[in-house]
Amino acid sequence: MPTEKSQKIIAYPEVKLKHVLGAFWRGAKPQKWLLITTVLAVIIATALGICIPIFYKKFFDIISAPGNSGQIYGSLIGIIMQVLFIQLIAWIFWRINSFAVAFFESKSIARLKQQVYDYLMDHSYSFFVNNFAGSLVQKVNRFARAFEQLADRVLYDILTLSTRLLFIFIILFFYNQVIAWIILAWIFIFLLSSFWFAIWKLKYDIAVAEIDSKTTGYLSDTITNQNTIQLFASKKKEVEGYKNITNEQAQKTLFSWNLSAIIDTVQSAFNIIFQFALFFFAIIFWQKGMISIGVFAMIQSYVFVIIDNTWGFSRVIRNIYQGYADSKEMVEILLLPHEIKDKPNASDLLVDKGEIEFKDLTFGFNQAKKVLENINLTIKPGEKIALIGPSGAGKTTFVRLLLRLYSPTSGKILIDGQDISQATQESLRKNISMVPQDPILFHRTLSENIEYGKRGATKEEIEKAAALAHCDDFIANLPF
Repeated sequence: MPTEKSQKIIAYPEVKLKHVLGAFWRGAKPQKWLLITTVLAVIIATALGICIPIFYKKFFDIISAPGNSGQIYGSLIGIIMQVLFIQLIAWIFWRINSFAVAFFESKSIARLKQQVYDYLMDHSYSFFVNNFAGSLVQKVNRFARAFEQLADRVLYDILTLSTRLLFIFIILFFYNQVIAWIILAWIFIFLLSSFWFAIWKLKYDIAVAEIDSKTTGYLSDTITNQNTIQLFASKKKEVEGYKNITNEQAQKTLFSWNLSAIIDTVQSAFNIIFQFALFFFAIIFWQKGMISIGVFAMIQSYVFVIIDNTWGFSRVIRNIYQGYADSKEMVEILLLPHEIKDKPNASDLLVDKGEIEFKDLTFGFNQAKKVLENINLTIKPGEKIALIGPSGAGKTTFVRLLLRLYSPTSGKILIDGQDISQATQESLRKNISMVPQDPILFHRTLSENIEYGKRGATKEEIEKAAALAHCDDFIANLPF
């Protein structure tokens, strides 16, 4: 007979960027007005900061021009006060953004975790058998962290970069169109190459995320089964296995980091070339009287801003796609249809007598291997039965089919004449009490564990249940 633990191959759906963004948006949508507020605050504060070099341009033009020192002093003080006022307004908008984004992200992350948890817990027993608990926990946490990472990168990098570059181009275009077009061309080439590299490197980032989940799963699996490892004297084997998987993770991570270091090296060299080439053109224009000292200083200020912002752009794109890679595995689970779900018109199961009938029941984990075949059995109300057979004969599967942890390949299971596939899973399981062979306890108080079978049970009912289970003696002196 085939084993009852035969595993199914889960065919996960293909996940694209739109699926990840859609999953994130479902968690963020209730805070959309906070999102709009923080976006506007970032744009306004960034735009105000970019306008400040215009006043410094006036400052240096006044200093370099002949005139009365008293008048020059008053003009310079006026310019400084204008800069102070603009920076104050920008500071106010940055503070608005800080509080808005903190509230937006914290609420959205909590909602995303809840949405993921709700959907995850509705997956079938087979799904959890075929997935490490540790890996699932890791995927949920990485999904939430990925949202925070993507939100921060878009707001504080992509949005600020776009705003700065747009305003810099407009301002420089007004003073010198040639320099403005040179800068725009350089920005386009630099950002396009950074974006292309990030896309090319994505497959390696996904591989790093996958091996991270695999490592976490192995760690969780061995810690959970630590007693088994000791009993079978397998510590050396498991230590070697963990060493192999962490070494594989280190190799893939190192390769990904080295790729990033290479592109950083190349881009830094091109930034140096760009900086001095632009200064060369600016000196020529100044020599010909086409720009003033103030404009020259303004261009220099903007060049530093451009280099500082575009320098980190490739890293920003990589972080965004790293966030995509981190969230991809969880979105696969969110897009995976639930194997066992209630019918649209499912009703509550009404149990009066408790007669159970298996009609032509057949079940197999796959078409080639059948665990149960053409089972016809009626269990009368109050009747006690025993299932006897070798390991893998289908005893546990028989019970799990009754609980709808599995769905029959064909046939029906009836309770008091009601097809359990037409009833809600919750009402079915509320009418069945099951005592598993292995003890299952949550990491909670003993009182909470005993109460789990009856929500809201009183202290007296919990103590009575403990006494009926003959466990009141050995838990008398424990936290209860």
